[in-house]
Amino acid sequence: MNRSLMMSIAAVERDTGLSKDTLRVWEKRYGFPDPVRDPQGERCYPMAQIERLRLIKRLLDVGHRPGRVVPLPLSDLQALAGHSADAQGLAGPVSRKAAPPPTVAVLTPPPDAPSWLAEALACVDANDVLGLKRLLAQAAPSLGLARFITDVVAPLLGAMGEGWLRGRFQVPQEHWVSHCLQQSLHAAIHSLPLPDAGQAPRVLLSTFPGEPHSLGLLMVEGWLALQRAQPINLGPQTPLWDLVHAAAHHQADVVALSFSASAPATLVQDTLGEFRAKLPAHVALWAGGRNPLLQRRPPTGVLPLDDMTSLSAAVQAWRASARRPLPDTPD
Repeated sequence: MNRSLMMSIAAVERDTGLSKDTLRVWEKRYGFPDPVRDPQGERCYPMAQIERLRLIKRLLDVGHRPGRVVPLPLSDLQALAGHSADAQGLAGPVSRKAAPPPTVAVLTPPPDAPSWLAEALACVDANDVLGLKRLLAQAAPSLGLARFITDVVAPLLGAMGEGWLRGRFQVPQEHWVSHCLQQSLHAAIHSLPLPDAGQAPRVLLSTFPGEPHSLGLLMVEGWLALQRAQPINLGPQTPLWDLVHAAAHHQADVVALSFSASAPATLVQDTLGEFRAKLPAHVALWAGGRNPLLQRRPPTGVLPLDDMTSLSAAVQAWRASARRPLPDTPD
């Protein structure tokens, strides 16, 4: 077998967002993935398995359970992806064999979608990286950071995920679109006035290892800055004890973590509960994302958040409880 067409377990983790532990558990429980071993005994994954893992990850992100999707062959996964996309109001062919030509409108934004989104998707269809960068550079100052996040960034991410299910977009397109969005968000956030030294709450942002959501963290960072909070973004995948130490070093009022829909129950409940126990009682712990366990059974002492509105409400509630009102600012 051609080793040059295979990836190590670390590379698969980076590529798919599935942790090494998850891959090993699935291998034992479901018989997939089925890696080969290199001369050193390390796991190596053929590209065909990686493509299947990417599709499994996307299906998990839209709500399917590992026990249902991991054992399925690729053809059944593609059919399930088509049904999942249909349930979200999408139309078009399901095949993942090749991306459709840029001139074919496989995924059409809803009639009430902002024109920014339609233009952005046209750029992605045409693989027009420079065009998307120009569009984002216009949208951010034109809309302001809040509407840029809600009207452009979040809808575009959703459309990319849904289009991936339908076969409209391929993994390289997801990567360069994500990079463009990160650059635009960085620029928009850095254009805001710097917070005052005493501005509160001080919110430490990150994810646990195995949850690589840097773009989501940037969106939250920008939203918190607009709420006159003081976000401290550590980036994704910070080990638990490093988070505990960082909260102390930065004198954080709040630690906010993000979880994907497919995060395992042990991470959402056990690890999150353990982390809550290691934080000082006065440090609030917020957990955001669409993982259903966060809404059904969050660990004691954890505030679940599911959108930017709930994040704003959490900041206001923290200020009310801490009796530290937002300073008056000029209009």
